[in-house]
Amino acid sequence: MLKKIHKAVRSLLPTNSAMTAEDEPLVLERAEHCISRKQISKNALTVLYDLNKAGYEAYLVGGCIRDLLLSGKPKDFDVATNATPEQVNALFRRARIVGRRFKIVHVRFGREVIEVTTFRAAHQEPQAGTDPRGEQNSQGMLLRDNVYGSLREDALRRDFTINALYYSVDGFRVFDYTAGLADLDKQLLRMIGDPAQRYREDPVRMLRVIRFAAKLGFTIEKATAAPIADMSHHLEQVAPARLFDEISKLFLGGQAYKIFQLMLKYDIFAPLFPGTARCINKNNTLGKQLIEAALTNTDQRIEANKPVTPAFLYASLLWPVFVEHRKQLESNGMHAAPARQTASQEAIEQQIAVISIPRRFSIAVREIWNLQYNLEMSKGKRAVTLLSHPRFRAAYDFLLMREQAGEKLPRGSQFWTDLQIEHPDQVRTTPVSNHSGRPRRRRSSGARRQPATD
Repeated sequence: MLKKIHKAVRSLLPTNSAMTAEDEPLVLERAEHCISRKQISKNALTVLYDLNKAGYEAYLVGGCIRDLLLSGKPKDFDVATNATPEQVNALFRRARIVGRRFKIVHVRFGREVIEVTTFRAAHQEPQAGTDPRGEQNSQGMLLRDNVYGSLREDALRRDFTINALYYSVDGFRVFDYTAGLADLDKQLLRMIGDPAQRYREDPVRMLRVIRFAAKLGFTIEKATAAPIADMSHHLEQVAPARLFDEISKLFLGGQAYKIFQLMLKYDIFAPLFPGTARCINKNNTLGKQLIEAALTNTDQRIEANKPVTPAFLYASLLWPVFVEHRKQLESNGMHAAPARQTASQEAIEQQIAVISIPRRFSIAVREIWNLQYNLEMSKGKRAVTLLSHPRFRAAYDFLLMREQAGEKLPRGSQFWTDLQIEHPDQVRTTPVSNHSGRPRRRRSSGARRQPATD
C-alpha cells in the first residue's frame, strides 16, 4: 500500500506496534515517502506556514496523511499545533473557536475549512473530574478534553495508529510515534493504548473503527476488536445529536452495506437501533433484506455521484419497527389509517431517544411510509395525481426496495413505472432527494437569494 516507501525504509518499520512515550519517532525524510505539496490543499499549507512563521510548531495530521500515503485523495486537511486555540484564533482573520468538550479552531478559506487542534496530553488521574481542562464521568467518558501537551503526547492521545502520523513543511518529513506506518503497511487497525479504556473515554471510537475497516478494507486488530461487543452499551452515553452525525458518516460514505454487516458482527447495531434489532432478530427476514437492499442502493448511488438523503436511510432502517407497530395497533382494533399514523409517530419517537433525527428528515420518513399504502391501492385519476406528489419519487424507490427484498405487494412497482411513462407531464421534475430532504421551491426572478441554512 505504501508503494513509494523504499524497501530500506520498510525494513526500519517496527514489527511490534506497542510504542511508549519514551520511544523516539520513526522519521521519513522527503525522499522516503510519496507525499508532495502538490497533493496538499494550498489553504492547509498557508495555515502551516503562518503558524511556523509565528513561532509555533504545526503539522498536518490524521486521515489526510493516511490517505496521501495510500495514494488516495483526502477529503479534508487537519492541522495540529502547540499554539492554543486562543493563539490560533488571534493569528487568522477568518477563524473561530468551536466546541466546549474539545476546543478546536476552524480557519475558513471560502468554502474550505481547515480544522486546527492544539496538541493534547493524557489526563492526570488525581485531577480527573476536577481539572476544568479535562473532565470524565463515573464511567470514564471524557466530558472535556482540553489538557494540552507535546507532539509526542498528542500522538499517544489519538485513536488509531494509522491516524497518528504527522507531516511537517519544515523539511517535508513524516513523523510516526505509534508504529502507524507499520500498521498501514499491514492494513491493520490498531487502537493506541488500552482499547477498553479508550472506548470508555469516547464510545464513538467503536463506530470509527468499523467505519475505517469498511472504508479502507483493513483488518481490525484482535485486541482492538475484542472489547467492542461487551462495551457497545456505552454508546448510550453519547449525545443523540452527535450520534446522528456519526450515523450519517457511517451509512452515507459509500460502504453502508459492509458497515451494516460489521455492526451486526460486533453487536453494535442494537444499542443504536434497538427497535430494528429486536424486529430483525425475530426472524424478520423481509425487514433485514429491505435494509440490505436499501443500503446497497445507497452505496450504488454514491458511487454514481447521485444524491442521497438521510430520510431514505432512516425510512429503511426503521421500516421493520413501523410495520410491527402498525400490525399491533390494527390487531388491537384500530382502523388502518390511524394505525399507520400512530405507528409512524411511535417508531420515530422511540428512535430519536437514541439518535436525534432532525425534523425535516423525520417528516420525510413518515411521508415515505404513509405513501406506501397509496402506491399499493391507488388507481385511475387518483394514481395519476399521485405522480406529482413531492415525495412520490422517494416513495416509489422505497417500493422498489420492498419488492427487491421479496415482499409481495397488492400492486407492484411495474404499474407505477408504466404510469410514469404514460404521463410524463405529471411526474414531478423537481428533485426531492436534496440535502435538506425537502422539495425545493422555485424562486421568482425578482426574489433575493437567501444564504443556505443547511
